Amino acid sequence: MQLKGSMVAIATPFKNGGIDTEAYRRLIEFQIENGTSGIVPCGTTGESATLTHDEHEQLIRTTIDLVKGRALVIPGTGSNSTREALRLTRAAKDAGADAALLITPYYNKPTQEGLRRHYDTVAAEVDIPMIVYNVPGRTGVSIEPDTLARLVADHDNIVAVKDSTGNLDWTSAVCGIKRLAVLSGDDSATLPMMALGAVGVISVLANIAPKAVSDMVCRASSGDWAGAREVHHRYFKLMRAMFVETNPMPVKAAMELMGLIGPEIRLPLVPVSDPNRLKIKQLMQEVGLIKA
Repeated sequence: MQLKGSMVAIATPFKNGGIDTEAYRRLIEFQIENGTSGIVPCGTTGESATLTHDEHEQLIRTTIDLVKGRALVIPGTGSNSTREALRLTRAAKDAGADAALLITPYYNKPTQEGLRRHYDTVAAEVDIPMIVYNVPGRTGVSIEPDTLARLVADHDNIVAVKDSTGNLDWTSAVCGIKRLAVLSGDDSATLPMMALGAVGVISVLANIAPKAVSDMVCRASSGDWAGAREVHHRYFKLMRAMFVETNPMPVKAAMELMGLIGPEIRLPLVPVSDPNRLKIKQLMQEVGLIKA
């Protein structure tokens, strides 16, 4: 298994208070048809914070059943409780997931030693490839490169990091860790990160433009930097617009505009404001995702 390429942090479609399984099936096919190499359910973009435990585990099983081995399935299984992260990661392994994505514990802001012990515990007890997810803007804590390097040295199943730091110095440091695959967690940073050694992205934009994201990553991977830059610049404003309000509010608005999902989103998140919805619509029209 190689963790690389364009992977989607897939949004969870809701209907009448539950998961819209039929819409989700269409989303999976849309991704695979357009070159996505991995499906990442139950992450922040999938509104994992408001999924029940049963929904979380069912969504993992549903994803694996729908994908049928045509792409990697890498569920989000992190938590700010190590016990809960263990339970979710075991459930992902038992369901047949290819790997697991574990966010750094949020809100309780552990020390580096606490972070090390958290990942050490899960990696030692669940034999599944793991991606450490570092997104300090959402969690309030950042894992240091030295801590990550120690974890990689101690555990063969800690194989990658999703880097949403927005800090290219941090990216440079972790790209130097042997045996660690670095994946962008921020679409607008993917191309510069690949220039430093990152091998792909877990993308929000891919929910609506999977072919473009896959094309950009493939071009960069093959050394076609001019072609990759062309895609990057064409979609740059839309990449940034996906974070004009809290993720996944903007991308779910964009998906609704494309007819991919319905309007439902779970509190405390709410639909994007009308001015930002109009901005997203205009940018989507500019790149041809929807008609003007």
